[in-house]
Amino acid sequence: MIGIGAWKQRLPQPGEALPGRATEMPLRERHHVLGAPLRDAFEGLSRVQFGMGCFWGAERKFWSLPGVATTAVGYAGGSTPNPTYREVCSGQTGHAEVVLVVYDAAKLPLATLLKAFWENHDPTQGMRQGNDVGTQYRSVIHCYDEDQYAEALRSRDAFGPRLREAGHGGITTDIVFPAPTFYYAEDEHQQYLSKNPAGYCGLGGTGVSCPIGIAG
Repeated sequence: MIGIGAWKQRLPQPGEALPGRATEMPLRERHHVLGAPLRDAFEGLSRVQFGMGCFWGAERKFWSLPGVATTAVGYAGGSTPNPTYREVCSGQTGHAEVVLVVYDAAKLPLATLLKAFWENHDPTQGMRQGNDVGTQYRSVIHCYDEDQYAEALRSRDAFGPRLREAGHGGITTDIVFPAPTFYYAEDEHQQYLSKNPAGYCGLGGTGVSCPIGIAG
């Protein structure tokens, strides 16, 4: 017998995940801030997925960076196709809340995105982020090519010692290649903090500077 809190911090076992549905979430299809498409082939652009706790604040962090073409929030890394927010929060889909970041690699190096990722959440907390507890809040990087994957691993290895020196535990971030299927979240969650400026934002880092891109 496990408690409610413990249940939400374990990924569902085979046969436990919710069945989901074949239909994608309906969207207005335009970014509320950038005006760019949310769903597109994104020809000539690069993509990466980041999970760093509640996706509302995380998405705002990335759409603010010059060189980002568009962002969207969604669910990835689990078993349930096209889940709802309520289903993901139940802990029975296996998905993390993630931000899909579409960017122009000629203008915005992946290192800048990785630095923002590492410095704006605590990647040592396992299946939680601050007061947000559950498998959907775990720290993840989902990569779309081998170069991204290698760079993400190097960034983890560079940041880990800095965290330990500051008294934190080991990094629990899942770094995955190839990136799992990204399922778009409901329209109300897309660019939530632009639509609701006073909305909840649980984003917060450790105060430790990530050495990525720092000369010397």
